[in-house]
Amino acid sequence: MSQLPSNDIMPAPESLEQMPITQHLIALRRHLFKIVGVTLLLFFILLPFRNTTYQWLSEPLRRQMPSTSSMIATDVTATFMAPFKLNLCVALMLAMPFILFQLWTFIKPALYAKERHLAIPLLVGSIVLFYTGIAFAYFIALPGILHFFMSVSPETVAPMTDINSYLDFCLKLFLVFGFTFEIPIATLLLILIGIVSTQSLIEKRRFIVVGCFFISMFITPPDAISMIMLAVPMWLLFELGLLFGKMLEKRRA
Repeated sequence: MSQLPSNDIMPAPESLEQMPITQHLIALRRHLFKIVGVTLLLFFILLPFRNTTYQWLSEPLRRQMPSTSSMIATDVTATFMAPFKLNLCVALMLAMPFILFQLWTFIKPALYAKERHLAIPLLVGSIVLFYTGIAFAYFIALPGILHFFMSVSPETVAPMTDINSYLDFCLKLFLVFGFTFEIPIATLLLILIGIVSTQSLIEKRRFIVVGCFFISMFITPPDAISMIMLAVPMWLLFELGLLFGKMLEKRRA
């Protein structure tokens, strides 16, 4: 009698390309279980500190608010759900290197040796740049944006921000800056694939710079400070990707 394949039998990486689709799905399921397990573990470890984490997140706003104002909760469940949602997002961000490592482990056998050699620096670089973008948003962009909004508030209006609204605003801002800082990686990938060359990018540089300001105008709050704080890093990161692209083309030549 034939036996079903056991879930705990790990096929050799070098034979993964010859595996049937069911074995690929079993391997993918195993990686997904690990990802969910580590994320939940981090979530429960951080759960007792959820209120402290939210206090840390709201510190830039509370510094800008008048002493007579405070943050409010307009929903009955907001005082619980806002720190809870933030805790889950923090757990996901901390688990991101492990998540990417599991995805890399899954697709690694399908890559050639040269592709693996290039993928590892790109993977590490993307993680570092994503975290750098979040740090830039929290320490530099967020205080400047909040200061602008508080400074233009009418004198007769006391700013009292809802904790859920502030959390959603911060998460969107962090994601925007996190993915924006991936521009050097995206530029290098386009050059590696052969879709563009450094010479064509140099020729279209002025259009790309204008495009950076145009894109930031739509994905940032409606003020010039936010637009400049996103557009300028986008431009500089494009130049960084272009520089590494030139170095890569010289190595190929």
